[in-house]
Amino acid sequence: MGAIDRLTQISGQISGSKSPRDKLLEKNPDDVVVTACLRTAFTKGGKGGFKDTQASDLMVGALKGIIERSKIDPSLVGDICVGEVLAPGGGATEMRAAALVAGFPESTAVRTLNRQCSSGLQACVDVAHQIKAGMIEVGVGAGVESMSLQYGPQAVTEFSELLESYPEAANCKVPMGVLSEDMARDMKISRKDQDGFAASSYQKALKAQEAGLFDQEIHPLTVKFEDPKSGETKTITVNKDDGVRPGITAESLSKIKPAFAKDGSIHAGNASQISDGAAAVLMMRRSTAERLGQPILGKFVAASVVGVKPLMMGIGPWKAIPRALELAGGVSKDDVDIYEINEAFASQCLWCANELGIPKDKINPKGGAIAFGHPLGCTGARQVSTLLYELRRRGEKVGVTSMCVGTGMGMAAVWVAE
Repeated sequence: MGAIDRLTQISGQISGSKSPRDKLLEKNPDDVVVTACLRTAFTKGGKGGFKDTQASDLMVGALKGIIERSKIDPSLVGDICVGEVLAPGGGATEMRAAALVAGFPESTAVRTLNRQCSSGLQACVDVAHQIKAGMIEVGVGAGVESMSLQYGPQAVTEFSELLESYPEAANCKVPMGVLSEDMARDMKISRKDQDGFAASSYQKALKAQEAGLFDQEIHPLTVKFEDPKSGETKTITVNKDDGVRPGITAESLSKIKPAFAKDGSIHAGNASQISDGAAAVLMMRRSTAERLGQPILGKFVAASVVGVKPLMMGIGPWKAIPRALELAGGVSKDDVDIYEINEAFASQCLWCANELGIPKDKINPKGGAIAFGHPLGCTGARQVSTLLYELRRRGEKVGVTSMCVGTGMGMAAVWVAE
């Protein structure tokens, strides 16, 4: 055997012995990579800094931020997909208009989608798959929600007699707070454990905010704000999550009255905050990024979407995360450095983590939706920037974003930071 043949054989043996994690970290020209990602600050629904700002205007700000950060030629962007849950008509018209205002040309297509709490992630995944398929070369996955201006009973239309007559279908409209209360009771998730998890989210978010760890991901926006006391309209710049509060402990949370049952365990302090915000993620092939001189923050690997019983909506991540890891080449849960799991309710996030055996120090290291909010259509896109910037700061590589989804679903995606 010649020297070259021997080297080839050794190389093959080495390659064949690579672990799933090692294979995940390999770089290929066809990888779909993230070259810029950001979010606005998240503000309290009905009273925070964005309470008077339309979802479309939040999206304009996020999209402008992506152009500014990446210095991409906007005409290269083939499609923008925006996750939005509450907007009448899906917000399709407004988001097309928002892209034009942000500086994208008429040649850039725009669409919206609604997969409830996973809408922002679904938007990013759809754009990644469009790039993989060759449909577009460059795209933006985004998410937005103004819960201040569009949240309420009108978000779900009245069910027909046909839907009401089928029990599992009728379960799709049970309010999330009610079903989460039932789940917490049935799964024996104590209020003490929920309040402990929620307090930890607040404490981690406060520590991260004070250390400036959100600064890279947050794009400041200047907006109009009507002062509720004076009625005066002011111009303010919002660059900080206003739901993050100091002094939150498990003991202080234990004093809050239950929200959905007299003897229940779920309340405003251990559930996600109603809030407003937007996020955007710029993606393209690795070869395209290198040709354009775009910095590479990380890559998209794989995603999963699953169904569960509507009344067990909160367990979605428990089923979606293993499936995403399987699709990512069989990496194990221990191969993941950080999990961003949406904190719709402390009860469901805690249960999923416990069932999957995920160490608490790997979950939401900068806090989550309990501490700084969950603008429904935005969260899935927000998690990408939160995850990638934190992985890069720590010098770590593999991350997962996941969430439960209303009506009984779950979604997850695997990302690698560079």
